[in-house]
Amino acid sequence: MMTLASAAAFAPVARLSRGSSLKMSYESELGVLPPVGYFDPLGLAANIDQETFDNYRTAELKHGRVAQLAVIGYIVPEVFKFPGEIAPGVSFASIPNGVAAIEAVPALGWFQMIFLIGAVDYWGFLTLGDTEGKGKSAEELEKAKTQELQHGRLAMIASLELLRHDSQQLIGGMYTEAPYDHLITGLPFLY
Repeated sequence: MMTLASAAAFAPVARLSRGSSLKMSYESELGVLPPVGYFDPLGLAANIDQETFDNYRTAELKHGRVAQLAVIGYIVPEVFKFPGEIAPGVSFASIPNGVAAIEAVPALGWFQMIFLIGAVDYWGFLTLGDTEGKGKSAEELEKAKTQELQHGRLAMIASLELLRHDSQQLIGGMYTEAPYDHLITGLPFLY
């Protein structure tokens, strides 16, 4: 019974609206794993209904997927650059990596990226329930969904570290040597 209730957290089903004064316990939801267990240090899930919790979970899943793309977006340009031009006279190879790319990407490129992000968010390509696996047992499906949440959480931390590293080197528009230049070890090509 517990497995079905946990797996239902990702299912795209209509839920009855409950009053916001109803206290719910979310210690048995997907993503609650040892050694941390249920983690809500700011009390954001205190005194919320199931529908609000599901909205928070949807936001967490979307942010995790975006963070995974951000980490890939940091790593791939270090080892591969697309051939050709991103705009007339601007080759992909001329675009620097990381935060420095913000100023180098032309306005039309930013427009295209913002339009794509808006389209994905508006039409809901990243909604809960699209991780459904045909032919998987309930336990396998629960494990896959928990892994996706955990990968997203790890990617959120990784993307913040990559941005921290990049922005620490960027002071006043100039790259400088930073005292904490090599906090991530094992990926020397990033540094």
